[in-house]
Order: sequence, then C-alpha cells, then structure tokens
Amino acid sequence: MSVKNVVFKKHSRDKSVSVYMAKRDFVDHCDCVDPVDGVVVVDPAQTKGKKVYVTLSCTFRYGRQETDMQLGLTFRRDIFVTTRQVYPELQDKEKCTHTKMQEKLLRKLGDNAFPFFFEFPDNLPCSVGLQPSASDVGKKCAVEFEVKAFCSDDKDEKALKQSSVRLAIRKIQYAPENTTVIPSAETTVEFLMSDKPLHMKLSLEKETYYHGEPIKVNVDVTNSSSRDMKDISVSVEQVTSVILYSNDKYVKSVAKQETTEGVASGTSLKKKYTLLPQLGENKERRGLALDGKLKHEDTNLASSSIVKNEVLKEVQGILVSYKVVLRMMASGEVSLEVPFRLMHPKPVPRCRSESDDMVFEEFKRAYLKGVIGSDEESPTEA
Repeated sequence: MSVKNVVFKKHSRDKSVSVYMAKRDFVDHCDCVDPVDGVVVVDPAQTKGKKVYVTLSCTFRYGRQETDMQLGLTFRRDIFVTTRQVYPELQDKEKCTHTKMQEKLLRKLGDNAFPFFFEFPDNLPCSVGLQPSASDVGKKCAVEFEVKAFCSDDKDEKALKQSSVRLAIRKIQYAPENTTVIPSAETTVEFLMSDKPLHMKLSLEKETYYHGEPIKVNVDVTNSSSRDMKDISVSVEQVTSVILYSNDKYVKSVAKQETTEGVASGTSLKKKYTLLPQLGENKERRGLALDGKLKHEDTNLASSSIVKNEVLKEVQGILVSYKVVLRMMASGEVSLEVPFRLMHPKPVPRCRSESDDMVFEEFKRAYLKGVIGSDEESPTEA
C-alpha cells in the first residue's frame, strides 16, 4: 500500500484564490533554511481581470493593537516582506516550478494552478511568542511568519479580506548534532565572621535536552563555613529577552524542586535532582515564551535561540534561553546557575510517495480539546 502525500489547503472566502502547501513548519538548519513553496489556484471568473500575488512576511509585534490606532503609534515591524506575482504569469510555469511536490500539484489541480517559491534570508529569527498575562488583554509580543495570497490591481493595493488567504507558518530550529560541551559551574562564597567558605558545584550531563526529556542535575556542596545552609531548591528557568522596541526581560520558572534539605556547617551534600520542563505543567502561567499559540495542540515551550555568528541579535526580535539554578538560604540567598539548550530533536526524514496520490487537509492547526478556534485567524489579525 503506497503512502499518500499530505497537502494542506486554504481558500479565500469568495473562492477566488486557494493555496496548497505540503508543509506548515519550515526548518532553519543553521547553514540553510527550508524554502517556502506551494501552488495557488485561481478562479478567473472571480478575479475579474485582477492580478494574483503571493507574499511571504516575517513580523515582530509588541503592544496592543488598539493603542496603535488610538495614538497613531506602531508597535509592529516588518522584519522581512517579499511579494511575487503569480497570475497572470510573468514567465513559464516550468521556470517557476522548483520542487517535485509542485509538479504533482500542478498536474492534479489543472491549468488554473500556478506555483510560488520563496527562500528565507539568512538572518531571520524563528517563530516565538509570549503568552500574555491576565492584565495584558489584547497585548501581543511575537515573531510571526505568514504566507498571503490575494488578488488586486496592484501589489501595494490593500487587498479585500474576502479575496485573500492568510496562512500562519512557523520557522523552527532543531537541536544541533554532536555537541560535546558538558555544562558546569562552581563558586566559593565567603561569609562574614566565618574563617572558611562555602563551595558549590552544579553540573548537567549534556548541553542539549529535548522537549519532554528529564534533566538530571548534579549538586555538590561542601559547607566549611560556620553557617547552616537551608531550603535547597533546584529549578529550570526560561529567560526571554525582547530586544526590539524595548529591553524587556522575562524570567520564568518552568520546573522546580523545592526541599527542606540543608547542609549544616562542616558537612557536605552530593545529590542528583531530576527536573522536567514542559508546557503541560505551565499552561496557566503567563509570560512564557512559546513556539506557537497556547490553544494549538502542537505548541511547546519555545526552543532555545541559536543566533548565527554573523547575525545581529537586534534583528532577532525575541531571544530565548534556559538555565538551571541552584538556590539555598543562609542569612540571605546564595545561588549558582548553569545554561543549557532546550530544543526539538531532528526528526527522521519522512519519505514522500513518488505517486501523485494526495490527501488534502485543512491548513488550520488542530486545537486542544475543548478549545474553539476560527479558521480565519492569521498572525496579524489574531
């Protein structure tokens, strides 16, 4: 039995344009990025002589949409926008067709189907958004990608909603292979009126962990001081830096073990703690960075940001990192932290069928059980 190719589709309200794509997520491999390709089907009777364009955009948004309108301020920045005309054709379909999936779709969808193809620039960030707090109604902070197909007389003319299709895609990164760094940190703390210090060491087994994978934390404390250490806690913290329009930083604990354990003066402690950071345990928390919308079932905690050496951090919009923090109390708090990466593993490449058999599915993502969503949702409208 042959495996059928899955293709995602979405139509405009007036059925003038329809978009077909084989993927909703596009991978940044650090040395290259998956291209965005698909096919647009045009109904000439509905377009009534207008042209059809396709746009790929990357947008950073920070603030409230109603504030934009009331004060005339813009908290939105288009990091990248490119638009191409697909109908009427500016060149032969064969020259615009870059992938085998496009060839299959063109055969399947007929003469009114037209291919489009985009390549990401090397410096774009990945998809990420902050889950707003209860007091931030209407506020949005996110880096989002969108493919938009629309018909109009000119590409700069504002397209009618009923004659356009907007598809929220994601740009994602997978964990790099063969990282050999073993994260560790240690420190010595001197106390007033104590002849000898407190020595703390914190280490992990590896640099990169996958979403859903337990993190084993090695804690080694030698307390030669005259103070008793109390209330040891170990936590995973997500650090989100918003670096466009502001220098906001959000630090949120996403996994934590709090204990009443201590290290009395003149004693030591060696212990391994296990932490499991995952979105399922933090869905009610706000201010977390996610790789999608909370209501979608394929959303996770945002992965660690990997910034290429030649790219300015300011262009990235939002940067996400993770660290394990060890804390304990004496007369005040003493702490030690070590950074690590939290990412998705690189999946096994999926073999696509060589046949023209296809299964067409709606482009919208699946919602969590009990959540009702709108099929008209788009990054800039949600």
